[in-house]
Amino acid sequence: MKHTDTKQQQQHSLYLEVCSQNEEPSLPLHTSIALFLLSYCECKSFRVFLVAAKPCGSQSLRSQLPESLDLCDIQLEDLPLLVRGCHFPAAVDETGRYCRAGLAVVLRHIISKTTEADPSRKDVLALLGFKKTCLKACAEVSQWTRLCEIGIPSAVEEHLQNPTNQYLQLPPAILHLEKKLGEPVKVHNDDKIRRQKLQQQRQNKQGESPEAQGNPESQAARPPQACDGLELSAALAKLSVDAVPSPATRENSEIRKVKTTDLPPLEHVFAEGLYFTLTDVVLLPCIYQYLCSLQTHAASALAQLPLLRRWYSRVQEVPGVVRAAQACGMALSTPQTPGSSPQAPAAEAVPTSQVEEGLERTMQAPFVGGPRPTMTKLKEDGIEAVFSPHPCPAWTLPWDDLPGAINPTEGKMSDVRAVRKRQQLNNLVAMVTELARPGYTVVDFCSGGGHVGIVLAHVLPDCQVILIENKEESLIRAKSRSAELGLANIGFIQANLDYFTGPFHIGVALHACGVATDMVVEHCAQAGAAFVVSPCCYGFIQNTIKFTFPRSKRFQETLSYKEHMVLCRFADQTAVQLPPERRHIGKQCMGLVDLDRSWAAEAHGYSVRVMTMEPESCSPKNNMLVGTQRQKSGLALAASQLEGAAHN
Repeated sequence: MKHTDTKQQQQHSLYLEVCSQNEEPSLPLHTSIALFLLSYCECKSFRVFLVAAKPCGSQSLRSQLPESLDLCDIQLEDLPLLVRGCHFPAAVDETGRYCRAGLAVVLRHIISKTTEADPSRKDVLALLGFKKTCLKACAEVSQWTRLCEIGIPSAVEEHLQNPTNQYLQLPPAILHLEKKLGEPVKVHNDDKIRRQKLQQQRQNKQGESPEAQGNPESQAARPPQACDGLELSAALAKLSVDAVPSPATRENSEIRKVKTTDLPPLEHVFAEGLYFTLTDVVLLPCIYQYLCSLQTHAASALAQLPLLRRWYSRVQEVPGVVRAAQACGMALSTPQTPGSSPQAPAAEAVPTSQVEEGLERTMQAPFVGGPRPTMTKLKEDGIEAVFSPHPCPAWTLPWDDLPGAINPTEGKMSDVRAVRKRQQLNNLVAMVTELARPGYTVVDFCSGGGHVGIVLAHVLPDCQVILIENKEESLIRAKSRSAELGLANIGFIQANLDYFTGPFHIGVALHACGVATDMVVEHCAQAGAAFVVSPCCYGFIQNTIKFTFPRSKRFQETLSYKEHMVLCRFADQTAVQLPPERRHIGKQCMGLVDLDRSWAAEAHGYSVRVMTMEPESCSPKNNMLVGTQRQKSGLALAASQLEGAAHN
């Protein structure tokens, strides 16, 4: 392995973690997945840095490292600042100011760089799916991304580290994946394929024994053509494989008259349905290690995973998969069926409902009735919305004197909306500048196109500003605007909010939708940072894996979850076209929801002001929460300033 220097860090770089197990270096699953994709894509667009907490001889890892890659070792203290504050894997562009972090974001970037360098690699582009959205939605809002990016890798790593008593009781995440593989497939042209499947079923009906019908285990054991002929045909046709030609004949008139609801469902060939996608790339190294462990210690557990075993065999038929796996030291093989071993009851003993409760409990029944009973209940308990006075209602940025690239009109919005956006920025920037000190790091969460962060970087030249956004298009637009301004104190991180772990002093978010506001406040609390947050989309607030509502003890003692949801739903009733009385009730509901949030933050040592932006007409969602830690004395504040200066 070669070692790097400072100049080499400025190249287009990919940082992958190396961990230590029993004093020996090992690769965590997210590193193995990234290496497998690099090998599958034959991508040479990155210089790959293996990041270890302490010096370790990576020679023992050579069998798991594709020889085609440009690999270097690097220590944690030598990482670029943006990378140092992010989860791995992480990729940094040649400027060192744009960092992509987290498994799904980095994998999609590898695909993008591969096809950019070689546009003929249509097979690589196809990994992103029909609409190029595979694993695009962040794990904070997408149950499927969370399962693939976090749930499965975490479950497998925990199993490998603590295998005792886990062989007969399969991890809930694995069982959930098995369940997903058994659900009907929906694809954009499924009507045509389902009619072809119905026609094929009727043609083959006489040659199929009744006992073989409707038995998933027997289907998994049968030859491929017998269990999912049309599905396999479509999948292989997509992969340009001629082994099973796609039917070209049109269905007969009798088939065309069958109602869509009466057509047979399509079965999974790959994880997301018929086609090989990035999801399969993520899952293969995980399932490879998991099945290897099961085959060695508890073959009977395989009986609970017939669909996963079949998927595992299917993936190996994809051109390039076996080659890429071998380059990463993965000796793929077809898992042996455990013969006549009895089905263990673990699949029933560990119900997937436990997983579904965490992943799918967000679905709630519609509410009936208005907010008045809930508001009355709170009032009887002495709880009413209270808004602090705005400390500087007339404060405004000198918009006419600012560079054009700072003006929100650069974001291609109407003049009326641009005026309101400037008013919103006046409010947030006024609060942040009140809190900021030289050397501070200010993080603009859910930054979008950078309206807030770019203004802050311009008016606070002695502070470091970091924009965090999951949507690549928005962040690239912000990067372009900051380059036009020549800002040297700004950085960009494309990642889930949770994947940023660096220190900072102030967190800001303009119109963070739904639970995103709660995530920002929690992130600030974990970092001991002040926050200036404008909530939005109250109707999207709901219980998640991380958060339950109400948030504060006082509200929990007074309201049920459904009663709190009533407030959230009606808090969105503040649009200007609504009657004044209805808007007033909506504003009160907004105030109550944010009062609950403020009390939850105060329980963590914060002093929080809930105020209204000025003028109120700048947005229907015009609340603003400003929180500072109470326990920070003048001495602690000075120490925090020194820490910020040293960090930057």
